[in-house]
Order: sequence, then structure tokens, then C-alpha cells
Amino acid sequence: MALDGIFLSRVKDEITQRVLQFRVEKVQQPTKDEIVLVFRGKGGAHRLLICVRSDSPRVHFTTQTIENPAVPPMFCMLLRKYLTAAKLTAVRQRELDRILFLDFDATNEIGDPTKLTLCVEIMGTYSNLILIGENGEIIDSVKRIDYAASAVRQVLPGLPYVLPQAQDKLCLETATPQQVLERLSLTPHKLLSGAILNAVQGISPIVARELAFRVGGEDLTPAELDAAQSKRLSDVLQQIRDGLHRDTAVYMVLDENEQPKELSFLDIFQYATARQVRTFDSASALLDAFFSERDRVSRLHQRGKELLRALSNLTERTARKLSMQQKELAACADRETLKLYGELITANLHRLQKGSRVYDVENYYDNMQMLHIPADPAKTPLENANRYYKEYRKSKTAEVMLTKLIAEGEAELAYFESVQEALSRADSDAELSAIREELHGGGYIKKSGKKGKQKPLDFLRFRSTDGYLILVGRNNLQNDRLSMKLANNNDMWLHTQGFPGSHVVIENQSGEVSDQSIEEAASLAAYYSKARESSRVAVDYTRVRELKKPVGAKPGKVIYHTYYTILAKPDKALAERLKVEN
Repeated sequence: MALDGIFLSRVKDEITQRVLQFRVEKVQQPTKDEIVLVFRGKGGAHRLLICVRSDSPRVHFTTQTIENPAVPPMFCMLLRKYLTAAKLTAVRQRELDRILFLDFDATNEIGDPTKLTLCVEIMGTYSNLILIGENGEIIDSVKRIDYAASAVRQVLPGLPYVLPQAQDKLCLETATPQQVLERLSLTPHKLLSGAILNAVQGISPIVARELAFRVGGEDLTPAELDAAQSKRLSDVLQQIRDGLHRDTAVYMVLDENEQPKELSFLDIFQYATARQVRTFDSASALLDAFFSERDRVSRLHQRGKELLRALSNLTERTARKLSMQQKELAACADRETLKLYGELITANLHRLQKGSRVYDVENYYDNMQMLHIPADPAKTPLENANRYYKEYRKSKTAEVMLTKLIAEGEAELAYFESVQEALSRADSDAELSAIREELHGGGYIKKSGKKGKQKPLDFLRFRSTDGYLILVGRNNLQNDRLSMKLANNNDMWLHTQGFPGSHVVIENQSGEVSDQSIEEAASLAAYYSKARESSRVAVDYTRVRELKKPVGAKPGKVIYHTYYTILAKPDKALAERLKVEN
């Protein structure tokens, strides 16, 4: 995926059409690499998302609700100081390069008018968001680049803003198709897609491949193009040139799992029927749909990375300790041999002598076969026998303790897996805080020093097609509260078989639960579990009265013996359709 310069020009035109002369009402910074500008004018409010994360840099309008941190970052406070109430007066792009300038009329600290520019540089790893003052000096940026990071171009407060060095490519706003063909002829033996990518500004790899496909059906070289193929290439380039600033459709390519894979301002035919292509009326709508799920995961990963790191360390340490205990337990399997050695030495005390390194005795448990027993020559036969008895008792005690410790370690690993699963599904700071509190309550991590009041966390709520209320726990503590305290004995309880996941309860008001409601609740249990990517998942269901909480069990752990099992399909669309607001 690459957001190219021509696609960015569509976004630029969209910003100009929708919020030019609008004022900035709010500035938000959900993560360190994202800024949301809320514009308000006669047409209402519009949320402009600017992301400079290296794997998904872009700018577009969004309809997504993005949770903000309780304490805004410093760069967010700086933008609020300079841009709140500022009016957007122009949106500029350097040719078809991936650099966008948002010009604002603002006022300074003493109320005098001033002009500010917010520069969005979409350059992969080097993407950045820079606030520039009226004098052309950098006020600050999301990513500060000093001399140690780059000897070519520094981005620091107080330095003059300098544009990145332009590439030697032709801009279709000014260059004709004939000029492009002449440039391609300079690399006659390079594959056409690569030659186009190197020659034309604002073209992404998928567009370059599409042009090569439309010309010859395969990736030829410029030297192999005949007159008809050169004419086709010239026509397509002219088509792109004519449509640069028109309000035309944009396209998203889906992979084999129907997940967003690539985007383009040009319709895509190169995949034929192997890939599905969706059409969008606006660039922002496409980008919002393309990145919504990926961003959710990325934002939560940033906010929950210390939890992930702590869980990873806890899991690794517990697994390592468990492995050592299992090896020690395996060594205890030979304890009966130690007991046998002690018995045989004791039975033969009358004929064994001190100073022997090996005692040769008959094993009356094995048809009087000769057995060679290692001995300590410094000890008497009786002392050697007592040593073997002592090692036997020690081994027997160790087996009992190790068996208990191993069971506890395995339960702890299963618990950590359930916490990781809940963390993977967390989609708000409140859920992360609840998981953090759970781990702190268990003594696994220190209490967080972060300030800020979080909204209380409720269960996920759904309404089945038949009208039954279905409650789903978000984490282990909620699972315990839902199953062991809130639910009534006759309510139906569901959980995936063999996978960590949410406890699901169908509130039973009429005495019976419909089969359809059980099937829908089972789908929810499968979706809100570690098995959500599976095609079919076994889900157990039983009455709440059958549940028991073992003494000393970890949060979220219950046992049951009477139950039924149903195969369910994890269904995101069903979850979205049945969900009700809390």
C-alpha cells in the first residue's frame, strides 16, 4: 500500500471543498503520531485526521470516534495554543509530491494577526508534521530530527523550514504524455512498471503495474512497445492528466480474506477476478475504511505496549520456571530405584565392606539377577543405604511439591494467555486500565502512576433477534463478576471450548432460551475469544447454576461438568448488528 501524490491531490481538493475558511474548533492527539483537527463552519463540523506513523502516513477526513488520552501530549497543547480558532485559508501541494501545506490565519499571544502553516510530509519512515511560523521558521514538529539523525536535513524548533530534496520525476500537471514516453526511452530495457515509477511523479507501484498491464497485458520493457502499445500508454497518461482535479471515484483492492490490501486513484484491472475491487466516492471515505481496523490495533498497541511487555516477561519467566520444574519432576521418576538400592544394601549388610565403590548384590525382585549399586567408599554400607533412603524420601517429597507447583504454573500460563486475549480485544483506555488494575491486583505489576479519570467500564451488551439480552465480559474480572455475581441461576452461560475468551450470559426471563439466541450468543462467544479467526469454534453452554469457582483460582476461571456444545462461526457482522449501546 502506498498513498501516492496523485491520490493526495484528491484529498487536497476535498479539504479545499469542505473546510476552506472554516476555523479550528478543537485539536486532539490520540497517539504520538496522530493529530485530529476539528473544523467548524456554516456546513457543520469536520474531523481531519493527520497521521505520520511510518507504516500508514496520510491525511483525510474521518468519521471514526478516536479515544484521546486523559492527559494531552505536549505537541497537542502547542497546536491548541497556536491553531485554536485559526482560519484555514489555503491548502497547497508541491506539484504532485507527497507534501501538503495547510495555511492558517491566526492570532498570536498579544492578539496580533499572524500566518501559520501546518506542513504534512508523507514520506514513509521520514513522515512528519511540522508547524511553521510566519517567518518560515519551525515552531515545532511531531518528530524532531537533529544532526545525529540526519546530516542532510534537520527539523528542530527555530530552524528555517527547508523542503525535502525533490526527485527527478515528471509532473503530469506540466509534462505531456509524449515527454513521459521520451523519458521512458532512456531506460529501454527496464520493466515498464519500474520505468514509469522512476519517471512519473505521484505514481504508486500498483498504478505503475496497472499502466503496464493496460498497455501489454504483461510487464514489457519500453524497447518492446510497438506503436499501438505506445499509443495506449499515451492515452492512459492523458486520461490521468485530465482527471487530476476532477471529483472522480477511487478504488480499494481487497485480499483473499476480503481485507484492505491496496488503494488507487485509477481503476484496477490487473487482478482480473482474483481480487475484489471496491469503489468509493471520496478519497477520505476510502482511507477511513482502509485504515480503521489497522489504526485501532496500532493505537491500542501503543497505549498498551507496557502491558504487552509485562505480560510477555511474565509468560516467559513462568514458562522457563515450569520447564525446569518438569525436568526435575522427570528426574524424580527414578525414585523407586533409590529405594531398591537402599533395601538391597540393607539386606546384604553382613557381607558388604566399607571402601567398595560398587556393591554387587542379587536383586530378589528380578529373579536374583546381579545388580551393581554405586557406593561411596568413604561410607559404611549402612550409611550408603541410609543415603539412598534419604534421597528416595527427598525425591518423593519433591514429586508432590513439583506436581503442585507445575499445576500452579500451568494455571498461571493459562491465565496470562487469557489476559493477553483480553488485551488484544481492548478498544479503549478504560479497558486497558481495567486490565492494568487486574494485573496489579494479582501482584504481577506495580500500580500505574498515570493520572486522569477514566469512565467506568460496563459489559458489552447485545440483543438477540428473539429479544434476549446478551452480556459479554471484556476481561477476566468482568467475567467473574458477570458469571458469579450478576447472572441468575437460570441464565444461560457460554464460553469457547479450549480457548481463552469472554464469558457470555443470556439473560433468561421466561424460563427458556430460544435456539436462535443460543446460536447467536455462541457466535459472540467465538468472536470475543482467541479463536475469532477460526471458521468454526466449539462453544460450551450451560445454566449458570452449574458453574463453580475453585478456591484460589485465577480471575475468569470457572469449572462446570454438565453442559452442551455447539459449533459456532465467529461473525463480526452479527456482533455489530446485535450490539446495543450501554
